Amino acid sequence: MSVDHGSSASVVARQVAEALGVSISTVSRAFTPNSVIADSTRRRVLRKAAQLGYQPNPHARSLKTNRSRIVAIVVSDLANPFYPEVLTGLSEALEYNGFSVMLFCRHRAKTLDDTFHSAFRYQPDVLVALAATMSSAAIDSAVAAGIAVVLFNRYVPGNSSIAVTCDNEAGGEAVANYLVDRQLTRLAYVAGDLDATTNRDREIGFIRACRRRGLSKPKSIQAQRFTHDAGLAAGRLLIDRHRGDIDGVFCANDVLALGVLDAMREQGIGVPDELSVIGFDDIAMAGWASYQLTTYRQPVEEMIAATADVISEMSRAGFSAGTRINIPGHIVSRHTVSEVM
Repeated sequence: MSVDHGSSASVVARQVAEALGVSISTVSRAFTPNSVIADSTRRRVLRKAAQLGYQPNPHARSLKTNRSRIVAIVVSDLANPFYPEVLTGLSEALEYNGFSVMLFCRHRAKTLDDTFHSAFRYQPDVLVALAATMSSAAIDSAVAAGIAVVLFNRYVPGNSSIAVTCDNEAGGEAVANYLVDRQLTRLAYVAGDLDATTNRDREIGFIRACRRRGLSKPKSIQAQRFTHDAGLAAGRLLIDRHRGDIDGVFCANDVLALGVLDAMREQGIGVPDELSVIGFDDIAMAGWASYQLTTYRQPVEEMIAATADVISEMSRAGFSAGTRINIPGHIVSRHTVSEVM
């Protein structure tokens, strides 16, 4: 006995159409985001479909359109609180626009490129990388396979991806100016992953603004990773090497900054009385009462909206490689940077 799962859906679709006196294609358009159909007609179709228990078959639709409407999101580090926030908002926005979302997390035994290639097997229309680093080879192989690639908050120069980023260089400049405006002139930078464009761009902007303001190049500590433990170790190293030589520290992200703050507490150094600390991201923990970290807020909501819009536009008009959308953020003042007396 064989069962044709597609035929029952088509019968119900026809019943919806007949009940409303519209065509089956009108019913199909009502379930297709951004299709040309009057809002009143869409609402009538969706209401009648709900009454009859009709739901379109996404697999059947993908066979007809040659598009899966699947977006695969590749994440490298769910331990970083920045990524779950982005993942939640981006998934909601994509699902609202009619896409199905698949999540791929890098495991310790795999490289990020391995995880990227694992996602290919599911033939997504788009791969979104929420990852600090991604090779050009992995991106190019996806594009060659007909899969569009969107990088969230990072970019790889000269390749075929689309990038939606915070303006990290402008953010680094804003942090430097914020510190100097508060008469903090002996500065240091705590770097994260040295291969990450976010890290490089924040440092470039920070150093450039320091030079424009007449300061010497900031001291630098290489934490190597964007983790609390790395920040704690970097904070201890700062104390050992530069205690008394610096009055302000810019950390490449908030997680590092929280580690640095804990190192200051451990050594009995007052923040911000003896040393000011500023981060980057504005994760939820930055606002906790025990930290109250001053930071540069990434425009996460705007970046998510731009990413969802880019993906929706690609589903209509095709893939436009090499596009980069750069969105500025802003400083959030709390209690870890001293104010001008």
